[in-house]
Amino acid sequence: MNSLTAVDRIAQSAFMAGMRGHFPPATAIEIAHVLIEHGRINVFELTLNSANAIESMQSIKQAYGDNAVVGMGTVLDLESAKRVLDAGADFIVSPAFSRSVVDYVVNQDVLMAPGVITPTEAVDAWQMGVKLIKIFPIGTLGIDYFKAVRGPLDHIKFLANGGMNDSNAIDFLKAGAVACGMANWLTGDGHMALDVIARRAKILRDSVDALRAGQRERTTV
Repeated sequence: MNSLTAVDRIAQSAFMAGMRGHFPPATAIEIAHVLIEHGRINVFELTLNSANAIESMQSIKQAYGDNAVVGMGTVLDLESAKRVLDAGADFIVSPAFSRSVVDYVVNQDVLMAPGVITPTEAVDAWQMGVKLIKIFPIGTLGIDYFKAVRGPLDHIKFLANGGMNDSNAIDFLKAGAVACGMANWLTGDGHMALDVIARRAKILRDSVDALRAGQRERTTV
């Protein structure tokens, strides 16, 4: 999957479901099924600092094929990036901005979403050819900080990540984020009950459907 296709698919979903903790392949596939069925969330980020992360990523890809976009997060160095790409990741996410990792992944035409928190980092990453910037940890800093950063940088596509939940995710989408990374609140640490995940996925989907319906109405008036 090339980088532009990955960005489009992430924007369509509006949410990137993170799985950090105990997500062996069987658990990861179960959770992916619940998220797709109840929330139409089909973008999944496994994290490299979780056990069996690569195997779980590959299992979801094998189970859902082109119906899912599956990548790897917490990729911190070039060796890890190469290993993850060799394993078939559709995208790579990092909490940090490593120029060597960005340069390598961008040149493979795979989506790289490095973590930034300042305008300077965002501009530097964008100028390197990054097509989606992970602004992290923006949930704890708040919507006003995001608006202040995005104001002069509205040509940049941002993934809001860190401290996302049902109370603030839609606010970030309204403020211009392409999508929100949802991890702990949505998927827990791998032990959250599936019915809870289903309810939370539906809350997110209903909220974004209402947001998009309102945007369409304003556009046609």
